[in-house]
Order: sequence, then structure tokens, then C-alpha cells
Amino acid sequence: MHKRAQQIQLFGLALILLVLTGCGAASIAAPAAEAIIIEPTLPRNLSVAEVHALYTDPDVTVIDVREAWEYAEGHIPGALLLPLDQLPARLNEIPTDQMVIFVCRSDNRSGQATNYARQRGFTNVHNMLGGMIAWQAAGYDIDN
Repeated sequence: MHKRAQQIQLFGLALILLVLTGCGAASIAAPAAEAIIIEPTLPRNLSVAEVHALYTDPDVTVIDVREAWEYAEGHIPGALLLPLDQLPARLNEIPTDQMVIFVCRSDNRSGQATNYARQRGFTNVHNMLGGMIAWQAAGYDIDN
């Protein structure tokens, strides 16, 4: 019986978090449907090698969702800074006519950003697996 009570409590907490998260995002307008690229050509998660092959393409925007101090320590050349905690208020800054790749330190926050954007109607948004740790381990250039 004790285990069942714990499960009910966890379910309740999860439900509260979902409601609070939804309430905080309720005022965010979804992008216009006609502006979104409907059929993304790549999977949700991309390797650093795939991102490296794409990041200089003018139709690709890389968005770094780390904090400003992390970004200043080194980021993918040309990447825009949009910290994860600012994403709900700045959702309108995400291009809807380009492929978007979210990046962070390890791929946790960028995965959250990808999920958040997809839940709000963006379809051509992707997460870079391994984050900047994997990017630097691969020996790819960074800007400071």
C-alpha cells in the first residue's frame, strides 16, 4: 500500500508541474502555420558531425541555449544566444523559415528547448547530441 501512495503522490506532483508549465506558456503565441516548414528533412537529434556539416548553411540557424557566461567561454561560430530560461518570452525570435539546431553544454537543455519548440508548433527544430562537450572533443572550431 505504501508504494501505491508514493505513486499517487508522484503522479500528483507531475500533474502540478504540467499545469504550472502550461500556465506559464499559455500566453505564448504559436508561429503562423504557413511560416513553419512542415516536413523537416532530418531527425529530431543530430550528431555533432551532422551539425558541423550544416552550421554554415545560410538556411540553418544554430541557437545556443546556455547561459551568457557559458556562451562567452566558447560557442559554435555564428550561433545565436538564447538562454533556455528566456525561451518562452523570446519564442518569436526562433526562425520559422529555416532549420534550427539547439545546442547546449551536453544536450540536456537543448533537448528541452527542442521539445518545447516542437510542442508549440515548430517542426524543423533539432537537438545537437553531446552538446559543446562533443563539439570540442571532435576538434571543431569555437568562437569566444
